[in-house]
Amino acid sequence: MADGYLEKRYEEVFGKGAKKTVVKHASLESLMEKNRSYRGYKKDFVVKQEMLERIVAVNTKIASAKNQQVLRFKLVTQETGAEHIVQNMKLGGLLPELHLPFEGTEPNAFIIICSTIAENKFVDIDLGIAAQSMLLKATEMGLNGIMIGAFNKAKIIEAFNLPYEPLLILAIGKGNEKIKLQPVDEGEKLAYYRDDKGTQFVPKIRWEQLIIQ
Repeated sequence: MADGYLEKRYEEVFGKGAKKTVVKHASLESLMEKNRSYRGYKKDFVVKQEMLERIVAVNTKIASAKNQQVLRFKLVTQETGAEHIVQNMKLGGLLPELHLPFEGTEPNAFIIICSTIAENKFVDIDLGIAAQSMLLKATEMGLNGIMIGAFNKAKIIEAFNLPYEPLLILAIGKGNEKIKLQPVDEGEKLAYYRDDKGTQFVPKIRWEQLIIQ
């Protein structure tokens, strides 16, 4: 094929001077930094079923303790009962005075993570891997989320007629908060906090101090 043929064809199709668009994939480190726990969401952005399906699909590619693959997922959108979860969950345990989420910023989509067997250390290993992987996928898609462990288990089972025990719930949406990581030294307070402008700071021990000498 003659030199420059593809470039010439590109200009013929898209116009002279047009340049190819190079899609840059975010690094794992940048995804992890953006993957924060959001407790407030944009109400005008509605998460669709297919978005949740794409997020759950990562579970076919991740590690599983003893490869048991016992986790199952209930997808919940605004149309399929998200309000039942909002009414039976708690967010912002370290900021009780704020009564999060603020009215009008509630998430409208969730992934309920269940196990087909009784919870044990291997199930918990899978739970952590799955939850983090799904939230990273959501971040890659331009979405945000949070892991919710404080919820009324009996009410959730009843509301969605779940055949398995729910272990954790992920909220998914477009975050409506400003969150910053705050490097701290070992021994300093690790509770997240907010300033008077509403920015949330999340203390993280410096990586050098995580290494055992």
